[in-house]
Amino acid sequence: MSDTQPGIEALGAWLETPPGQYLLAWEQAQLDRVVSDVFGFHALQIGLPELDGLRANRMPHRWVALDAGHAPRTAAVFAHGDALPFAERSLDLVVLPHTLELARDPHRTLAEVERVLMPEGRVVILGFNAASLWGLRQRLGRLRRKAPSFLPRPGEFIGYWRLRDWLRLLSFEVEGGRFGAYRPALGAQRWLDRFAWMDRVGDRWWPVFGAVYMVVAVKRVRGMRLVGLAKRERTKAVAAPAVVTNIQSRRQPKKDS
Repeated sequence: MSDTQPGIEALGAWLETPPGQYLLAWEQAQLDRVVSDVFGFHALQIGLPELDGLRANRMPHRWVALDAGHAPRTAAVFAHGDALPFAERSLDLVVLPHTLELARDPHRTLAEVERVLMPEGRVVILGFNAASLWGLRQRLGRLRRKAPSFLPRPGEFIGYWRLRDWLRLLSFEVEGGRFGAYRPALGAQRWLDRFAWMDRVGDRWWPVFGAVYMVVAVKRVRGMRLVGLAKRERTKAVAAPAVVTNIQSRRQPKKDS
């Protein structure tokens, strides 16, 4: 997409609907679980301020990077995901919640994430799963132009296995993956509630057909071996026409039950 703003606005509006809130709840729980055990000094979330992807992380320096046209609810770094105002090998954790689907160039965005990550740094990626009931309804909506789409039209699905191939080409090692949100593509809260049982059995009976997936990958550097807490030179963000504000003053994360 040449301009990501329509896609960002469409996704933000959709997330206020019942299925959007259902999706956010699952994604927030997963991010809280995986980022709590990632240690270091600098963490970044790119896009989707509706999710607080770093609230359970304990790193002293945490930021959210947003498109300059997107009015944030919290302090942020204003930048595109494919041109981050951070030095090479300066971040320990990057979270991409549906970022690649709305990126101007998802390949370049992922390469930029690889550039700014420290060796052994981690990236956490969330994306819609095309091989799901939600993906099926979305494809049918696009084939029938008069039929309403279930998900926002801007952006496109990036398949789970396709994403893993992209990560391997950039020398990432996939550490884990998980699917979730197994309820049908329904817009009303009462119908979503009726199918709540599908979440309880989805992981066991049809795990790869969840509406959304999460991938955790580690940046590997050949020939490098880290022993203990390696001494690392920490550099400040590269000067850029961006407003950078740290978000260290968030409330303490709730522990997973």
